[in-house]
Amino acid sequence: MRKTDRKISKKEAAIAVLTGGLTAFVRRELQELVIAEGLQALMRMLEEDRADLCGRAYERGRQMSAKRAGSATGELSMGGRRVQVRRPRARDENGEVQLPTWEEFKNQDPLHERALEQMMIGVSTRKYDRSLEGIGEATKSRGTSRSAVSRRFKAMTEAQLGELMSRDLYELDLGVLMLDGIRIADRVLVIAIGITFEGTKHVLGLWDGATENKVVCRALLADLIERGVDPAKEYLFVIDGSKALRSAIRDAFGERGHVQRCQFHKLRNVLGHLPESMQHTVRNQMREAYAMATASEAKQKLEALRSRLKEDHPSAAASLKEGLAETLTVKAYGLSAPLERTLSTTNLIENLNGGIRDLTRRVKRWRNGSMIRRWVGAAVVEREASFRRVRGYKSLPKLKRELRPSDSHAPSFALEAEAA
Repeated sequence: MRKTDRKISKKEAAIAVLTGGLTAFVRRELQELVIAEGLQALMRMLEEDRADLCGRAYERGRQMSAKRAGSATGELSMGGRRVQVRRPRARDENGEVQLPTWEEFKNQDPLHERALEQMMIGVSTRKYDRSLEGIGEATKSRGTSRSAVSRRFKAMTEAQLGELMSRDLYELDLGVLMLDGIRIADRVLVIAIGITFEGTKHVLGLWDGATENKVVCRALLADLIERGVDPAKEYLFVIDGSKALRSAIRDAFGERGHVQRCQFHKLRNVLGHLPESMQHTVRNQMREAYAMATASEAKQKLEALRSRLKEDHPSAAASLKEGLAETLTVKAYGLSAPLERTLSTTNLIENLNGGIRDLTRRVKRWRNGSMIRRWVGAAVVEREASFRRVRGYKSLPKLKRELRPSDSHAPSFALEAEAA
């Protein structure tokens, strides 16, 4: 066999090491040069501002509105840190006059956004300083310590969560509300995603508490109603099968709340009552039923399966029977296959939950429930930015025709929730 790999000589290896070191050196020096030139440009702009107020240095004969007052140390945000600079000063009879350029740069504080971005991509608070571009030893800086980065991240995630939970939903032409929970540490958070009739997806909020808790379910629906989900309209609710959530939807929306129980959750619940030797066969039969062309055919096949399970596996049969018709709600609308698959399960939220777990698994210790909500809120906002329209969105006008607006009054639940 002919040998194709050529060995690298010691001379070539040395050249590679030297070249790599030289490249790193040039890159570092170039970064420091750019920072230095940027600071020099800033100083020139500040001096121009002071010249407009006080005139040029040593200039005489002009009546100016202020006088030069030396310089002072100030801080600006640069490259993810606080950088010290000497800023020129000017004064008039009322005190110090602020320079426009300094005010503009001072008010632009990207540090919160930078800290949040670094945490989102997996940079720990301990390694934050190492992830920033070099600015040179001559430039003094601060704000890269673990505690400083943690404070910025906390402030930014609190603001994000507040914005998420106060979003105005009145302008969204919502047709579908999908709700499911995720467990983080010892907490369960319920997440709601809304789908408009144009096919766009929007995170509507997150609530601390399981979907099995009726108090939590009523509270989250009351919050959605208060922010713009109209209980006088018809919606499709895609849920995991929780009886408490189903009951809360009935109380809030009455017959306007069309419920699709997640077929994946139903499949998993039924299989949980069966021995492993039967699970493969029953799984295939249920999947075949859900793939039938019409809801009546699917229901007939599922009823036949239930009859076969009834004698030897009554718990599995009872699980299959419970809410069976509501696992076929979407199929009865006659939508396109892609849209039917999208709306027949809560997989859309499950995909979002995967992104949440990717981020939150880096946390070693959860201090409290507020910390969990902040991190989950940051994760859903991060993932929402990459949302695309749902598969089969072109079939949504047909769904809109099925969900006809109602002229009757909203149920009393909405009024009770508002009063509470």
